[in-house]
Amino acid sequence: MNIKPAVFILILSFSMLTPGFVSGTNDTMNSGTVITAISDTLQAINIIKSDSVPVAQLDKSNLLVLEKNSGFSLVTILRGILGMFGLIVIAFIFSSNRKKINWKTVGIGLLLQLLLAMGVLYVPAIQYFFEIIGKLFVLVLDFTKAGTEFLFSSFMTNDIELALQNFVVQILPTIIFFSALTSLLFYLGIIQKVVKALAWVMTRLMNLSGAESLSVAGNIFLGQTESPLMIKAYLSKMNKSEILLVMMGGMATLAGGVLAVYISFLGGDDPAQRLLFAKHLLTASVMAAPGAIVISKILYPQTESIDKAIEVSKEQIGSNVLDAISNGTTEGLKLAANVAAMLLVFIAFLAMINYITISIGGWLGLNNFISEATDGRYSDLSLQFILGYIFSPVMWLIGVHAQDITLLGRLLGEKIIMTEFIGYVSLSEMKTAGLLTDPKSIIMATYMLCGFANFASIGIQIGGIGSLAPNQRVLLSRFGLKALLGGTLASLMSATIVGMLLG
Repeated sequence: MNIKPAVFILILSFSMLTPGFVSGTNDTMNSGTVITAISDTLQAINIIKSDSVPVAQLDKSNLLVLEKNSGFSLVTILRGILGMFGLIVIAFIFSSNRKKINWKTVGIGLLLQLLLAMGVLYVPAIQYFFEIIGKLFVLVLDFTKAGTEFLFSSFMTNDIELALQNFVVQILPTIIFFSALTSLLFYLGIIQKVVKALAWVMTRLMNLSGAESLSVAGNIFLGQTESPLMIKAYLSKMNKSEILLVMMGGMATLAGGVLAVYISFLGGDDPAQRLLFAKHLLTASVMAAPGAIVISKILYPQTESIDKAIEVSKEQIGSNVLDAISNGTTEGLKLAANVAAMLLVFIAFLAMINYITISIGGWLGLNNFISEATDGRYSDLSLQFILGYIFSPVMWLIGVHAQDITLLGRLLGEKIIMTEFIGYVSLSEMKTAGLLTDPKSIIMATYMLCGFANFASIGIQIGGIGSLAPNQRVLLSRFGLKALLGGTLASLMSATIVGMLLG
């Protein structure tokens, strides 16, 4: 979706003029719902009962204590193995050529994910490394705040609840600044060097072509349409297995700009919480790279000869430093406009669907039954309730606490049907309201939601990658749903491993 900057200005102006949006006032809805940002349009819809008693009030320190005291046992290991095996079986069922699956590649990929997770949780040196990178992301948030205060000083607040409702002047500027910073680093060649080093490791360990390794490694830092720029010269000649991995790499990871936004969502203004979630979000994005390779090579095994040469495209994003920053700022503005517009549209559709389902629930007399059966977690036959129970078996499979499976199932459904942005907003609200029984569920959800695996991304990839390689557009369309499935499974695999190691 390509939205002109003028649209963003229009959305920004409208949000400033809407008293309910700016002030966050809402008499009929709990601030713990995903749709507080447009509460004026949803006053008749109550997704989570405002008077419900939280299952467990999660103190801010609980997650830090959980991480420090984490330890796995035989039960958690067996539970994790069951989850990993179940996810691989799902991928195996949808494989295009089960006999040609390279199980060595699968094993190495899973081992890399496991080692990364163990390192972040238990190895001081690796913890320190990810904390350093996490601190840089937190600094980016502080740098952005300086610019935002200059433009929107009257709207700035230290209250995270109001900040979430007022995301146009708090969250979207982060995307713009980070996009400009990424463009500068790309122009200076720093990102390419890091990506090339990671690609070299993956090519040697997992028998990948150089081009697909570059794309997957690039997705750790760049978006799903920016990373393919590094392999622009190879896209038109890629085989089916390589194209699927390029698509899945984009689906399974997050771009740096939105990564910083989610750090702000989940960490609020607490420095320790910000650093904690920065570390885990970064780890989730890195773990997703070998995870995407594992699932992709099960869904569509490599059967053709490959070129292991690693050559980064010389594609430039500016003629000089200032031009690169300017181009990055413009692209960041477009991305921020896309985020704002998609949130507006998806939340509006959510309101419309909930109006219909809740009305049906009232007509059938189900709403009161649902409220009593779920102990007030859901008060109506809403889309969130339906998604929560549809995906709850998957949540049980990956080892989520039994009392949290419907809530995390809801998050997974919101991510797939709408966007991970909606999912992280919901997770932030659940965390603040203390609706989750097990603190580990918050960490697992952080990994599970990490990635662009949603229906909107299919169109984005067909348009973005298809413009770089028009001859692959038909194949991109054919692989859309398979890439969505693979990206989802890769994120679930990361969540399963981390949940197993947290104990």
